[in-house]
Amino acid sequence: MKPRLLFALALATPSHAGERNADTHAAERAQIQQLVDRFRQAILDKDGDAMSGMFMPGGSWLQGLDQASLDAVRARKPEARQFSPGSYTQFAGFVGTADRKIEEVFDNVRIETDGTVGTVYFDYRFLVDGKATNHGVETWQVVHADGAWKISAMLYSVILDDIH
Repeated sequence: MKPRLLFALALATPSHAGERNADTHAAERAQIQQLVDRFRQAILDKDGDAMSGMFMPGGSWLQGLDQASLDAVRARKPEARQFSPGSYTQFAGFVGTADRKIEEVFDNVRIETDGTVGTVYFDYRFLVDGKATNHGVETWQVVHADGAWKISAMLYSVILDDIH
């Protein structure tokens, strides 16, 4: 009987450890959700400094236009590329100096993490003076560094609303 008991305990231990890890990851997902909330609030407050503080220096930033949006942009600017790099410092500068009301609305936020790195994926709408200018999906790669979650990479699609 002892071998059966040891076998049963061995099977039960990973399950219990998995439950403990799930609880830890739930807390970490909540911390990452707070990063998402702070990001949104920094845009509303036009706080470029707060925005900059949410990113890892040297991270990546890439936006991609859908085909209809690319065609519309190329009609005005033939050299436009479908995918173009940017930087969080450019965006933080835009946020900090915007002369109109700006807002980014997030829907269907999904967060995954192992406690060290994570991903955030959501649908977004970007509004200027309450009017949607573009929408798409956005994904972040995040890292837990120096006791805080930071965005290390951002990739998002852009579908221009005034042409659709």
